[in-house]
Amino acid sequence: MAAALEIIGFLLSLAGNLITGVTLSSERWKTSTVHGSVITTSVVYENLWKSCASDSTGISNCKKFDSILSLPVHIQVCRALMIISLILGLLSCIVSLFGLKCTKFGTSDEHTKGKIALSGGLIFILAGLLCLVAVSWYAAMITAQFFDPLYLGTKYEIGSALYIGWAGSLLAVLGGSFLCCSFKKKKPAAKSGAYKYNYQDPENDFKQFKERKETSVASKAYV
Repeated sequence: MAAALEIIGFLLSLAGNLITGVTLSSERWKTSTVHGSVITTSVVYENLWKSCASDSTGISNCKKFDSILSLPVHIQVCRALMIISLILGLLSCIVSLFGLKCTKFGTSDEHTKGKIALSGGLIFILAGLLCLVAVSWYAAMITAQFFDPLYLGTKYEIGSALYIGWAGSLLAVLGGSFLCCSFKKKKPAAKSGAYKYNYQDPENDFKQFKERKETSVASKAYV
């Protein structure tokens, strides 16, 4: 049961890490449609690295952000969180491989392997939480600007990449939790030379004594 839980947790976490990478590279973190005639309707969308615009003919033009320091704080922080999440996810994949009971890497002691799998699961959970924070913060900023009547810039809506990021972070957290749950504490071994006390019911001893006494009296009467 523990081995199956480890494999399921590892596969879920691996899928979550891959989806996190797809989220980081996706272009549609936020989108906005500029309505006009059939010819002039255009879609504007952005991610953490560039801003793009496409018209109704399908032609798109993208421009990378010029300076990191000129970007809003939440974009800089989201970049850092997503990159750290990917690095931790890659690290946890390597660590978890050494901790799976079905692999022959590293040690052969099951208890030590369980500890390694537990460490990998915790790192997976941390990676998923970092991705979740980045995606949720970005979505919160989009929502705040959209409903702010004093905001004069382009009002965007939540893009498809954020939904993919939410799914990936939840998979990573769920898979890491499975890896942690597969770990079982080692039962303490009995100390050598320890005195073992066997409990006996006093009532049972009294019955045995009474039966022996009645048998003795009966044998004497027979004689």
